[in-house]
Amino acid sequence: MAIVGVTAVKQDLVISAYKPNGGLEDRFAKRGATEAGAWDFVRTHMRNLPVVKAKGGQMEVIAERDPRILYDRMVAFYVAHSTPVPLSSAEFQAALPEHFVERDGMWFLPDQVPEYDKKRAQVENIGQLAIFVEDERSAINWLRNFLKNRPSTSQDIQPEFMQQLSASWKKWEARPEMSALLDQNFLCYDGAGDVPSQIHAYLSTQFKELRNLAKDAPALKAKAKNRWYVPDPKKNVDVETLRNKRLLEEFWSYLPEGYTPPALSANKGQTLPGLTVPRPKIPKGKKLKELRTEAVRVGFKHCYQRKDYTTILVVAEMIPDSVLNEDEQLQMIYDTAVTRSGGGE
Repeated sequence: MAIVGVTAVKQDLVISAYKPNGGLEDRFAKRGATEAGAWDFVRTHMRNLPVVKAKGGQMEVIAERDPRILYDRMVAFYVAHSTPVPLSSAEFQAALPEHFVERDGMWFLPDQVPEYDKKRAQVENIGQLAIFVEDERSAINWLRNFLKNRPSTSQDIQPEFMQQLSASWKKWEARPEMSALLDQNFLCYDGAGDVPSQIHAYLSTQFKELRNLAKDAPALKAKAKNRWYVPDPKKNVDVETLRNKRLLEEFWSYLPEGYTPPALSANKGQTLPGLTVPRPKIPKGKKLKELRTEAVRVGFKHCYQRKDYTTILVVAEMIPDSVLNEDEQLQMIYDTAVTRSGGGE
């Protein structure tokens, strides 16, 4: 089994891997913040990852080939070069099939696939990811893996989800309701239209009486109704856009009383992007006891893309030190903000 957390692979190892990179740095200097540069990085990164991991006659999941971790590595590379990130996570995942090949939830270069397929044919199964649920991101990852294998109703998910909630849940991390995580990250079939392919494939293999039925068959639709499932990459763009809007609104609530981001100070009359309700007043200098790290990630990236380093530093003062210390991507963005705000542009 592979065990995955939000810091599965240390960032300094990733960055140092590209020093003798066959010209990536030179190409990046020319392409900069372009989609072509992003895919060039990912190709170089994949070339440095193992193609097969096997232990005890069973293949292991290579966590670094997970699409979300691949995206994190690309973001880290761009932040390390103080360059805007050209793709959102949803856009990145939607475009992966145009550039790479998927096997068992992992992504490979086309010329790596034959080696993987040859080894895969020699074993009966591949290990599953063991995910410690300790914060919002790992809870979402657990739900994603659960629903990918078994599209289910909320009532079916709840008991198993509650068992996963770790005693080591981070003390500063707010615990969102499972219903909120489902609503903000996944899709639910309401019984209208054809049954989604993911649910159809699951039900037709698990229930003999549902095999060989069309996606609009009444019996299949009745069994599929109210089941949550993982959206396909293209639909996920819309899901993530809405989720990020909500998280950005949460991020603005972490600003201290009386603080206004520089961009808004210079353009009176504008409002904070994504903010639809008044933000609570937090006394300056007071640390937040509880927050959503996912909101900090979205907010930091939003500010970084707009070179609003001051707001990053202000919020960093409001959150527990552990939030930055235990998240390599946030730490990199914070360090960049310190450097850029100190040296000017």
